[in-house]
Amino acid sequence: MPLTTQQTSHLANLGIETLNPMQDEALAAIREVSQTIIIAPTGSGKTVAFLLPMVELLKREEKGIQCIILAPTRELAIQIEQVWKKMGTGYKVNAFYGGHSMRVEKQSLSEPPTVLIGTPGRIADHLTRRTLDLRGVHVLILDEFDKSLAMGFQDQMSYIIQNLRHLKTKVLVSATESIDIPDFVAIENPTKINYTNDAESESKLIVHTVKVPGKDKMAGLVDLLSHLGMSSTIMFCNHRESVEKTSDYLKSKGIENAFFHGGMDQIDREKVLIQFRNGSATF
Repeated sequence: MPLTTQQTSHLANLGIETLNPMQDEALAAIREVSQTIIIAPTGSGKTVAFLLPMVELLKREEKGIQCIILAPTRELAIQIEQVWKKMGTGYKVNAFYGGHSMRVEKQSLSEPPTVLIGTPGRIADHLTRRTLDLRGVHVLILDEFDKSLAMGFQDQMSYIIQNLRHLKTKVLVSATESIDIPDFVAIENPTKINYTNDAESESKLIVHTVKVPGKDKMAGLVDLLSHLGMSSTIMFCNHRESVEKTSDYLKSKGIENAFFHGGMDQIDREKVLIQFRNGSATF
């Protein structure tokens, strides 16, 4: 699918030269049909797959919210927002989610964004408060739709979709194929793009096991990180206390890092995610 000059510019801003097959197929589908389902694993580039063609569906001359993107978690909502901003479309975007200031969100609506990203609970809350004008929304994207259902957001999503009376384009994005689409989504005969099987057969993931003798696992961790070098690394621990203890130990050995866990304030978690995304922190 040939790219427009504008789309090429957006990809360049993201550091992407060419689309992968899934993204290319999604671009063609979203351009040509009103209902699309994208099924592909995490890390396959689904965000770009739906954001890039979405730009073509927006109208410069229209004011107000034209597209709503629902995501199951605040972290994903923030990630999508960051990608959109980096693309450099010129369209205003806002992300609404629990833990974020409701007052700030209301103030941002004094000049409504063209693209609104949010968690189902927070968007439904705004609708209940009558702070959102959705009459101009004609594009709906449900990202990680499978997770939204698993997390119990059916009622909120149903309520939101009932308030979107002028939809022309619907895009559902999932990492798994085995999901039942509820009736409230009102999707019939969609174009389905499925790359789960290909991704599994072509997986480039290599798993290594490193055994550290004795009880001093921290020293072994330092040796391993020294061997891996300066590439970005994500470490998982089984407790919050272990996360902070490991972080302090690595810093004492001269290895800078940032930690992230559910006990942190939302603003602190957002800062860490941004630092890791832009390369100013590795962990």
